[in-house]
Amino acid sequence: MAEIRIEFDVPAEMRDGTVLRADVYRPGGTGPWPVLLSRLPYGKQTPMMGVVLDPLAAARRGFLVVIQDTRGRFASEGEWEPWTYEESDGYDTVRWAAALPDSNGAVGMIGGSYFGNTQWMAALSKPPELKAIAPLITWSDPDDGLWTRGGAIELGITVPWSLVQGADTLMRRHRTDLGGLVSSITGLVQDLDGLASGGYGELPAGRFPAFTRHDLPELGYERSRREPDWARSCTVAGRHDEVDLPTFQVGGWYDIFSQGTLDNFTAMRRAGRSATLIMGPWTHTNWQHVVGDVNFGFGAHSDFMGLRGRVHDMQFDWFQRTLGDGEAQEPDTGTVLLFVMGINQWREETEWPLSRAADTDFHLRADGRLTQEPPSTAERAEEFTYDPMDPVPTTGGALLMSDEFRPGPLDQTAVEGREDVLVFTTEPLIEDVEVTGRVRVVLFAATDGPSTDWVARLCDVDEDGVSRNVADGIVRVRAATPGEAAEHVVDLWSTSIVFRAGHRIRVQVTSSNFPRWDRNLNTGEPEETATTVRVARQQVFHDPARPSRIVLPVVPPA
Repeated sequence: MAEIRIEFDVPAEMRDGTVLRADVYRPGGTGPWPVLLSRLPYGKQTPMMGVVLDPLAAARRGFLVVIQDTRGRFASEGEWEPWTYEESDGYDTVRWAAALPDSNGAVGMIGGSYFGNTQWMAALSKPPELKAIAPLITWSDPDDGLWTRGGAIELGITVPWSLVQGADTLMRRHRTDLGGLVSSITGLVQDLDGLASGGYGELPAGRFPAFTRHDLPELGYERSRREPDWARSCTVAGRHDEVDLPTFQVGGWYDIFSQGTLDNFTAMRRAGRSATLIMGPWTHTNWQHVVGDVNFGFGAHSDFMGLRGRVHDMQFDWFQRTLGDGEAQEPDTGTVLLFVMGINQWREETEWPLSRAADTDFHLRADGRLTQEPPSTAERAEEFTYDPMDPVPTTGGALLMSDEFRPGPLDQTAVEGREDVLVFTTEPLIEDVEVTGRVRVVLFAATDGPSTDWVARLCDVDEDGVSRNVADGIVRVRAATPGEAAEHVVDLWSTSIVFRAGHRIRVQVTSSNFPRWDRNLNTGEPEETATTVRVARQQVFHDPARPSRIVLPVVPPA
């Protein structure tokens, strides 16, 4: 297999006559070979491909690899509309790839993020030659991590993603007008460079001015509000029963789509399908062992996996079992491999979520305490002022933003020193406490206006007093009764971490995390038109009738 043949820009005609182009990597020797197909909008030879699919390595393993530019991108024809054509184009491309010379007729799909979703869309279209998919670091419900989270706009990813993709759009638009091209690209780069210094703050957030300024397609939030039915074009949630294929899913605890990966896995298992899951301590683009401020140990690196070998090879092994010689095979039932932070170990499981984890309440208490004991007497409510013009800055987390905002676990000292951030902390732990599963905060709170946000964050405080974020979430309250306490549930998604003996568990409560999520302007106006700002007075209650608390899935010691 020393000789790998590569064909560039191989055309495939879609049902409407649009031609999409792909690079095809053929193994040396004699076939036929099973096909690995990836469809992405970022360019067939982009360096990011190597994170989720090394085509040369795949060809050496005996796969015929097809990497295609999606419609309207780079070498492919058509107009660029994120998501719109991925189901139909996915169907047509799978059928085309299965019929390529030297193909054995069995197709598997591979890729992450956008091109994790193109797999789901192709699978939902049911081309008969598609036998397996490996959707990595991708979502299930776009309104839970892609477009919005808890009702707030995922501004952090929406703006830079849409502007970066706009570069190819502008080059196509001005291909015969050098002056127009230079001017438009210059303006686009200026907007990208200025995001962290103020560009993210443009209003209205729900009809972002930069997209109009450059006349660019955006990630999909704005279109999905105008055309709710169109949102189905990239929604997997609620449709898993339609996918009768084995799946291999990889995610990271600090990936912006971490919960989507878990939700896709659990839904496929619930539907009775073979499903494999790997969750590392990784971000969306960093699958190494140093993430944020933390070194999780060399074994956490995706090239080592605690001496199990490369994630790439684990995927290839799975595809070789699943695709076989083109005949349907009975796949294994799937496995679960979790990285447990804190003790920094990989652990094999047979299920997610873990049935042995018990939801355990830790109560927000007076004087910044966090205790398992609920309040037995009245405790004075905590108060703070939330000013949308001075929001709490995004500091770490499961995010994907402009490069000034690092994802992962980061020191929270500056955040916790603000007057608009409430902090509740346990005493130093006597023994290790493992938290593996979905985390939520039940908050009894009031605001003095018609609308506001509540943000909660779980942190690990080490022996030196350094607090680092583990998981967080937001909930947008659109119809508040001013001054009236109400119960709000903030979904912090899922994690796996051991809070070591001597560490402390901490919860932050505030009303913003900007620019990860757009600011609630506290007026109740729709995000698509809101530009007026008001300052809100916030109250958080913790008394016997209103027991604010964090609910942690605690795993008992083995």
